[in-house]
Amino acid sequence: MKAINQLKTFQRILGEYPADTPLSKFLPGFYRQNKQMGSTDRRIANRLMYNYFRIGLTLRNLPADERLFVAEFLCNTQTNSFLQNFKPDWAACIGFNIDDKLALVKTAHPDFDLEDVFPWVAQLSPGIDRNVFLRSFFSQPDLFIRVRNGYDHLVKGELTKAQIVFKDEGNGCLSLPNGTRLETIFPKQHWFEVQDFSSQQTGDFFRPQRWDSWWDACAASGGKSLLLHEDEPNIKLVVSDIRESVLTNLDERFHLAGLTKYQKKALDLTTNVDQTLHDYAFDGIILDAPCSGSGTWGRTPEMIAQFDQHKIEFFQKLQKSIAQNVVKYLKPGKPLIYITCSAFKGENEDVVDFLVKELGLKLEESKILKGYERRADTMFVARLSPPTS
Repeated sequence: MKAINQLKTFQRILGEYPADTPLSKFLPGFYRQNKQMGSTDRRIANRLMYNYFRIGLTLRNLPADERLFVAEFLCNTQTNSFLQNFKPDWAACIGFNIDDKLALVKTAHPDFDLEDVFPWVAQLSPGIDRNVFLRSFFSQPDLFIRVRNGYDHLVKGELTKAQIVFKDEGNGCLSLPNGTRLETIFPKQHWFEVQDFSSQQTGDFFRPQRWDSWWDACAASGGKSLLLHEDEPNIKLVVSDIRESVLTNLDERFHLAGLTKYQKKALDLTTNVDQTLHDYAFDGIILDAPCSGSGTWGRTPEMIAQFDQHKIEFFQKLQKSIAQNVVKYLKPGKPLIYITCSAFKGENEDVVDFLVKELGLKLEESKILKGYERRADTMFVARLSPPTS
């Protein structure tokens, strides 16, 4: 009976879910309107909804409940009463490795095709292992934090006291189970930043020098700026974004991190911003460009169902336009750090080719940050520079 009620709740949520809304925004609102749902009910509903979207567009012609049974089988490693009720034969095989599970699903549903989970594998950046990338969607990525210099022992001590299992990934990065309630363990302390593992790795490409002038051009909430500042506190920093609301959030985040000396500008970088920046020349620019976000869809699998391949071209044009407008503020020979959280070649290597061939930049190095190999986001980063003369 309990499993049947869980299925009915899932069907109701799915029926009310507006396809263009992030699950993380929709579900809390649904629970507020349905206060009879206890914490266990909400946790199970969350799991069922996210797992349902984790199988992407595969078996899309099946009824929603049948797709959910497939998702629950592929996305869980521990037995649960829901699957035991509806698919007891699969529940008995819940501990099988993913390849054996896929074979069982294929036997039950001959139309099953792994590549339908993420149907745009032909557009992936060439360094991405398709098979590993596709299988990664069946696992919830971890939660990562970057511990500030000098606070490592304090953070680890509090996590150990709270009986939270964590892994030291090196360089101040810790991985934790997704859903860890950090605010209850660290109610007032500001000893770390929540930041994905791959996002932290982009900092290896910055290499700021003391007293440098840097511009974080699409700063959002300022995660890359904080990474830069931690590496070299004695820099002159300018941050900008088109959205004034996120710059307000950035102010609060910088304040908590102790970063007080910076300039902030609301800029539309698809337009000429000479009127604002005509006197500026930078020793480094971080361009964390707007993108499809396809490398993060392990965290937001509902995005797979909302995506259209034409959006790759849309974002590529946007990235080229912004890059064209920011590189002219670089000093000769100084780095442009181009970053996306996309897995698509069109937003990664193809944009770098444009920067080299059309804007005359030199590619120093680039890398696919293969988060799919370690329960993290997949990202792309390139370090380029204009000619020295």
